[in-house]
Amino acid sequence: MQMVFHLGVHGTDGDRLLKTLLNNRAWLLQNATEVVPPARHRGLFEEAMMALNGGPATPEMQHIMMDAMLESEAPHRVVMSSPSLLGTPSRAVGPQGLYPQIGARVAALANLFPQTQSEFFLAIRNPAVLLTKLAPQIGGYEAMMQGCPPQALRWRDTIRRLVSAAQGRRVVIWCHEDVPMIWPELIRLTGDMSPDAPLSGGLLYMHELLGDAGLAKLRAALGGRDQLTIAQRRRIHAEILQQHLLPDALDEDINLPGWTQDLVDEVTDNYRADVAEIAVLPGVEFILP
Repeated sequence: MQMVFHLGVHGTDGDRLLKTLLNNRAWLLQNATEVVPPARHRGLFEEAMMALNGGPATPEMQHIMMDAMLESEAPHRVVMSSPSLLGTPSRAVGPQGLYPQIGARVAALANLFPQTQSEFFLAIRNPAVLLTKLAPQIGGYEAMMQGCPPQALRWRDTIRRLVSAAQGRRVVIWCHEDVPMIWPELIRLTGDMSPDAPLSGGLLYMHELLGDAGLAKLRAALGGRDQLTIAQRRRIHAEILQQHLLPDALDEDINLPGWTQDLVDEVTDNYRADVAEIAVLPGVEFILP
């Protein structure tokens, strides 16, 4: 059995992947994949990880958790999607940088079902934007940062900890900024959906960027084009985005205490450097647009 943990992160997906997978639930169940909503695993996992204290679950505990969270009989692939798998938003930043506890958390999740094949999926995004999204949820900027200097917010260190803790298990990473271009492939990869399987919600992000009128233009451009390659589809998406992108749809207002434009640029440059490094990191499948 494959246990897929989509870890978020906080301030990226907004449950879109979960909802899209659930919209494709009929096909997934017919193909032995079950999507488990957070309500069926959140408290269960937290209680189990606390009791295990990082150790592996016994066969009896695994059986109890499976019975509690699964509705189908003996699925081949089980998908869970929630940033709560990484804990609360307050764990996003520590004195050492982004998600300092991610290694321990990933190891603990893998140990919930040690006899299964665990996979970890994760989006990253520009830390300057991430902090802007998270600060209101945590009680303000100072409480969130815990003394961490902005220059220490390096995804490369976080992903290295994740890969080390995964111990050879599958790790799939992408940039949240790229999601509109890679969304259909991301859904299919997470749900293990074949390229020819019907996909509901494959244009969700494009709709958010284009609106109703722009989406109609995109559907018209895609209509009647059978067996498009991924590269051809992305080229059409890029052309329609260039022509019909909603005003301010991609703008992000960075308003963090003490942050100047120079600091935003520095953190952004560091992020780009980290992405280039993570994309070729051994043990990482990186989804490129």
